Amino acid sequence: MTQPTPIRRVPGHRPRLLDLFSCAGGAAMGYARAGFAVDGCDIADRPNYPFPYHRGDALAYLAHLIATGEIRRYSFVHASPPCQHGCALTVGTNASQGWGRTHVDLVAPTRALLDRTGLPYVIEQPNGRAKIRKDLTLCGEMFGLGVIRHRNFELGGWTISRPAHVPHRGRVRGYRHGQYFDGPYVAAYGNGGGKPTIPELQTAMGIDWTDVREELTEAIPPAYTQFIGRAYLTHLAARVEGRAAA
Repeated sequence: MTQPTPIRRVPGHRPRLLDLFSCAGGAAMGYARAGFAVDGCDIADRPNYPFPYHRGDALAYLAHLIATGEIRRYSFVHASPPCQHGCALTVGTNASQGWGRTHVDLVAPTRALLDRTGLPYVIEQPNGRAKIRKDLTLCGEMFGLGVIRHRNFELGGWTISRPAHVPHRGRVRGYRHGQYFDGPYVAAYGNGGGKPTIPELQTAMGIDWTDVREELTEAIPPAYTQFIGRAYLTHLAARVEGRAAA
């Protein structure tokens, strides 16, 4: 993969990040808090997305940006391709019900296009069987959140130190096989069965700009990408300083 030339950060400069498969902006908000200017892209209408975004197919849009050279206005790309092909809810016993059989695996074509950009990138996926390198795994407990929500990240063109996983403090609140369990975490998926109210879910995730349950349950907590974004900017600054010293 062609390595991009690092951008020297100057006061007031915010490197621009492309957020693909952006949903309602959980990842985007974390990167913005880390210091990026963010543009999103999602095939669905996302009126709650808090930054400028292009409505359309993410891979077609990325291919267009590469072909026209417009990709050069970005310094980093985040992608969260739909995970139904490999997530735990669409494999195993659920597959016998027909789930997971008609979903297209978008991870490989996403990676192929990201490699063509020559930019550093992140591909995010939930736990399950999605075929990404697990260069980094984050959990809500690492950030003191009210959700567990494990997420795996493949890093393209850069590296990061892997933080230790923090033991969970208890159970996820809700019903399991007809029995109710209390616990310090809420379930950030589905509805019913002791699932949290929307305000509870917003608080647990650290998301306050959307009150749409589907968007909240699809999102990743901004704390995850704020951590990743800050780590990348630190990595970038070290590379720039190293080249200047040489």
